[in-house]
Amino acid sequence: MSDPTRPSRDEAEAAVRTLLRWAGENPDREGLVDTPKRVAKAYQDWFSGYALDPDDYLARTFEEVCGYDELIVLRDIEFESHCEHHMAPIIGKAHIGYLPDGKVVGISKLARVVDAYARRFQVQEKMTSQIADCIQRVLQPRGVGVVIEGAHECMTTRGVHKRGVSMITSKMLGGFRDDARTRAEFLQFIDVGPGR
Repeated sequence: MSDPTRPSRDEAEAAVRTLLRWAGENPDREGLVDTPKRVAKAYQDWFSGYALDPDDYLARTFEEVCGYDELIVLRDIEFESHCEHHMAPIIGKAHIGYLPDGKVVGISKLARVVDAYARRFQVQEKMTSQIADCIQRVLQPRGVGVVIEGAHECMTTRGVHKRGVSMITSKMLGGFRDDARTRAEFLQFIDVGPGR
């Protein structure tokens, strides 16, 4: 069922033409005539996460793991998102760890959870929490750790214009929050930062 308040594709393209005119351009010139269509198509890709339920990716689990209950870590999950304040790109990597409690999930599903949240307008702190909370809610492991590194183009291409700056956020739940040894092992596994 479609949302009756959602603008149509034609309205979205008209909005792009308005922004081009506002920037001082002629949207009817040769190089820009198809830009509104291309931008609308790009938005469908960039913000496809709104049509996804990240919980669904974690629904299928595997219990035949011979009692494996140690740390599982997937690191360097590249993502592309957009800042909800300036609509500028956030490019980064997510690192996920969890302590299974009798079941595991296919590792590609963790990457899909990251993408489902990244492909929305975001602030990095919220995205970090959403990913961790989703894994905790659906898999119900003994603990979850999520660390995200992101370069925010809203800071590098406008405002203070500072390049080479990255932001790191983390969310630790269960054993990752309560047990310093588990947290330290996870952080050692992901080895965040330059020079790795």
